[in-house]
Parts: sequence; structure tokens; C-alpha cells
Amino acid sequence: MARKRKGKPIHGWLIIDKPSGMTSNDVVGRVRRITGAAKVGHGGTLDPMATGVLPLALGEATKTVAYVMDGAKEYTFTIRWGEARTTDDAEGEVTDTSAKRPSAEEIRAQLVHFIGRIEQVPPNFSAVKVNGRRAYALARADQAVDLKPRPIQIFQFELLDQPRSDGTRSEETRPDEARFRVISGKGAYMRALARDLALKLGTFGHISALRRVSVGPFGEDRAISLDNLEALSHSAPPELLPVETALADIPALALTGAEAQRLRHGQPLPALPVVNRQSLQKTGPDGVLFAMAEGKPVALVRIRGSEIRPFRILNV
Repeated sequence: MARKRKGKPIHGWLIIDKPSGMTSNDVVGRVRRITGAAKVGHGGTLDPMATGVLPLALGEATKTVAYVMDGAKEYTFTIRWGEARTTDDAEGEVTDTSAKRPSAEEIRAQLVHFIGRIEQVPPNFSAVKVNGRRAYALARADQAVDLKPRPIQIFQFELLDQPRSDGTRSEETRPDEARFRVISGKGAYMRALARDLALKLGTFGHISALRRVSVGPFGEDRAISLDNLEALSHSAPPELLPVETALADIPALALTGAEAQRLRHGQPLPALPVVNRQSLQKTGPDGVLFAMAEGKPVALVRIRGSEIRPFRILNV
């Protein structure tokens, strides 16, 4: 018999505005303590130095995490020119220096080379596995890290702020820095993007500030700080977004109560009667559909032959 998980059966999404200096797992642990939830997971790691949107899945929402992680992500970050660092951000040790500071014109001319489907070598200090070990563990042990290029998608990459030739700048940017905005697909490292752009410009660079603005359907407007969450928890439970919020891009399949009951027991349904009574134009990635009944999530399903088969039951 499976051991019952300790904690409250809380289901849904909680969007945290992660502060700098905490790991994503640190945030998960603190939210678990604040809410008492039996199960908490995050929808995409943020570096300790980074701030911004960290979606947390509670309870049955953990079964939909993959669909959030596959969604587009938006970031703003600052590159400090002239220094390469071991971690490709401000927390690492300086390994190379350069006196070159690129102009806004030079930067914009190179950004086009980083938009679209490109190849990227992840940072040495990353969670990518090398022969079964995390790259960051090898790097911390001063062992060789041989990471291969991987395809990533960059939808937008734009310069937001750069010191002008007369030396004037905004309050947010130092003379040796520039701020950027990026919208990317899954698996793209902003630290590597900053590193590679600097090299393309004939200098070195690392990220000195990084903020994630959105992940899939979750943006800053839905985020709450850990301190506010803790304060609110003393008077009322946290306000969660529904489990199905993560499935906004997956077509829904409406079921009757009897059909939903069969799926919840892991039994397939005849596809024709269900499909014929609704206008199903398409399916999601890998043929996935989101089955609902009476406004409640039931399961993630696929149509195989003449049957609708559940592969992820949502016990909400």
C-alpha cells in the first residue's frame, strides 16, 4: 500500500515573484511550509541571482508542469561588458577582460544572428547532465565540462537601453552595461546568450541582472512575493489559479458525467460519440486533449484509433 503523503491536499498554481539570492528549490520549500501543501513543484528553474516569475504547482497541478515549461518565456537582463566570468553571471570569478565597449549600432547589427532557431552551448555552471553528472557539479570540482551545442528558439531579442556616445544613460544602466529583452522557447540560457553576444561583438560579457517576466500563461501581474504570501496565509489560504490554467493552449474536450467517471478509472472511451457532438478542430502537441466535465478538469487524453485514452488523471 502506498504511503499517504503528509500535508494538505491543495491543488492549483501559485505564481511567486522570486527574490534574488534564493534557489528555486528554496522557494518551493518555503511555500510548502507557508501553505502546508502536501506536494509542491516549480515550473522552470531560475538562477539564484535572478528574480521574477516562478510558477509553483501544488497538488494535482504538478501533473501539468511540463506544459508550462514548454511555453515561451520572457526575460529582461543586463549585460556588463568587458569581463568573462566562470558562471557567465556576476556571481562567478573573472576569467578574461577586454577594453572594448560596443556601441548601440554594433549591438543591433549583431542581434539578428541570435533570433530564430539557433545552436547554443549551455553554461558550464548549468544543470545539464554530462555522463550522468550535473555540469555545475563538475565545474565546481574544477573538472573538464564538455557541453555540446543544442538547438533553441529565440523569438525576440531587442536592445532596451545602452549608454549614448555622449556618455548619458538611464538610471538603470551603468556606462559599461546594456539592457535587453528576450522571448525564448524551452531550454534557452540567458547567460549563454549574453556570453555569445559579447564574443560576437569582439569583447567579453556576463549578466549582471536577470528578471523573468513571464512563463507560458503566467506573468508578473499574477505574481506574489514570498513575504506577502506569508502575511496573507495568517488570515486566509493563498488564492490559487486553477490546475487547468497551465493547459490554456491545449484544446478542451467536453464530457458527460458518466464519461468522466470512466476516464477517472483509467478506462478508454469510444471516440466517435464524444467528437461528433463538438467542433474539434485540432489537438495539442503530440495529439493531447484536455478532458473536462461540469467545468472541472478530468484528464489529459489522446485519441488512439477509435478510442479516447487517458494518460494523466487529474483528481481535483
